[in-house]
Amino acid sequence: MGFLDEIMVPFRWLVSAIMVGFHDGLSGAGMPAASGWTWTLSIIGLVLVIRAALIPVFLQQVKAQRRMRLLQPDLMKLQKKYQGKSDAASRQAMAQEQMELYKKHGTNPFSACLPMLIQVPFFLALFQVLSGISALARQDQGIGAMSRDQVVQFDQSGIFGAPLTAAVLHGGGNQTAVVVLTVLMILAMTAAQFVTQKLILARTATSGAPEAPFMRQQKILLYSLPLVFGLGGILFPIGVLVYWTVTNIWTMAQQFFVRDRQPAGGGGRPDAA
Repeated sequence: MGFLDEIMVPFRWLVSAIMVGFHDGLSGAGMPAASGWTWTLSIIGLVLVIRAALIPVFLQQVKAQRRMRLLQPDLMKLQKKYQGKSDAASRQAMAQEQMELYKKHGTNPFSACLPMLIQVPFFLALFQVLSGISALARQDQGIGAMSRDQVVQFDQSGIFGAPLTAAVLHGGGNQTAVVVLTVLMILAMTAAQFVTQKLILARTATSGAPEAPFMRQQKILLYSLPLVFGLGGILFPIGVLVYWTVTNIWTMAQQFFVRDRQPAGGGGRPDAA
């Protein structure tokens, strides 16, 4: 077992335990244990648990975005101060002054990405669990908190004729159903991501000010993230696509909630929750 695989063990166990918990609860409520919809709702339950746990982090992200907006005028003044100076001493001085500005405003360029970074190990764990289930089912083995019987159940389950473990590039089940469902979910997740970035841009834009580096970074994300999701989607099993689609829709809904509480341009106190 490699170092990365060892690190992922507790995440795989936690992801599978949450799914099994929801699956057992839904089964106890009368849904068929072997149904693809029971397992799909279990994946959605996993999203709800993770994203609910990340709400405090999301609120910190919103505060960080507001502080980044307030930081932009000072940052642009700093860039004008060192414009045309490319020597090592000037670059070092500019970097030091820039770090002081970040410290003064209580933010940094990476704080806005924190919720996505925290989700990465859970997403990788889910991908590892779902992509390995077919092989484990053939070997009559469990994974994490999933028993051998549950692994076999999941491997044989699907929605709309597409197995939850199937992917466009890895085959499995009715390929037409897999392709159609994959395309629909990729469109849904990329549309949700695009709308989310548009809402962030609208909220953090400073009226009448030149475009700041932070805004340019957000515009790059506006077009690059949907492209990443679109191209990566063909590699993901249907179950992983369900997770990521629901996650993006949750994120979009959060941004609409923040927008309704705050005027465009990020007005209000930077420390308001």
